[in-house]
Amino acid sequence: MQHALSKLPNTGTTIFSQMSELATHHNAINLSQGFPDFDGPSCLLKRVDHYIKQGNNQYAPMIGIASLRQGINAKLQRCYDFQADPDSQITITSGATEALFVTISALVHVGDEVIVFDPAYDSYDPAIRLSGGCPIHVPLLPPNFEMDWDRIRNAVTSKTRMIIINSPHNPTCQTLTSRDLNELYELAEKHDLLVLSDEVYEHIVFDGQAHQSVLRHKALAERSVVVSSFGKTYHTTGWKIGYCIAPSHLMAEIRKVHQYVTFSVSTPMQYAIADFLQETPEHDQQLPAFYQRKRDHFNRAMSSSRFEFTATSGTYFQLMNYRAIQDTTDTEFALWLIEHAGVAAIPISVFYQTPPTDMRLIRFCFAKQDARSTAQPRNW
Repeated sequence: MQHALSKLPNTGTTIFSQMSELATHHNAINLSQGFPDFDGPSCLLKRVDHYIKQGNNQYAPMIGIASLRQGINAKLQRCYDFQADPDSQITITSGATEALFVTISALVHVGDEVIVFDPAYDSYDPAIRLSGGCPIHVPLLPPNFEMDWDRIRNAVTSKTRMIIINSPHNPTCQTLTSRDLNELYELAEKHDLLVLSDEVYEHIVFDGQAHQSVLRHKALAERSVVVSSFGKTYHTTGWKIGYCIAPSHLMAEIRKVHQYVTFSVSTPMQYAIADFLQETPEHDQQLPAFYQRKRDHFNRAMSSSRFEFTATSGTYFQLMNYRAIQDTTDTEFALWLIEHAGVAAIPISVFYQTPPTDMRLIRFCFAKQDARSTAQPRNW
């Protein structure tokens, strides 16, 4: 019998699955994995039911139904003053993770280097390796996790093909500035680099900020692929419906891979989202205030604890420093927190190739009903 020769020998089950399983085992409050514990808008759910009963239950077009792609284009114009061709520059995908995977698979070749910023969402590195590329990890360092552009410039070589950015950033909760986009454009233009911009939390930014999408920078958008997620925006992560935007010549290559990975995405849900986009465009405009209330509610409850923190500027996560509670590694503390306090959180070091040795940070998800996110932990 032949034994499988692993293409990802150092990759195991994701930290999100591990912590959720431990939360279930210990009957803990699960503030680890990034999903809401409340449902999407009722009118959106009713539209899904409508289209199922209308018989829209067969394959959708590979690139996504036309009305949804047109609705996305209208949203891009409204939010970023960006015009995309719905037929050649927008593709509906099975969640943002599929969009990331097919983009990397289509555009990264054997021997190419791809710059990722640690702590990084854990799907980037495996996708690069599976494509024969080499991930180059550039650390973002606490407490501010800002982009060190001198360090980034030094990481670029003749083999660099792509830079992957993520803003609002998971797991550090930081957001890029317009200056960062200008720096990124100058670097990408000088070295003829592609940019993959993971913007799934685009509408979850706080304190009056405007999300700095690469689509706001027209010249940068010409060499970029932007990925987003209806699951994050509409509280429906289990639907796994995302999309990507790219110049036509890049999108043609992305679709070649997409058609053999997923082919098409849930038909009735696409029609429902298309209707919701057209009829309720104010939803994404209301999202910052909706989640800022949850952020502030959670942080007020945590202010009497020994955790130290600065209010997050984006995403529905909050980093907290536990140095005043324990002087252990973050993975050890996360396990202790589940077992002794009955709360599940995510350690930050697992998102680094080489984590800072003295970092004492964990990530909580506050996309929860208020009673759950501030429930009294055991033995606190």
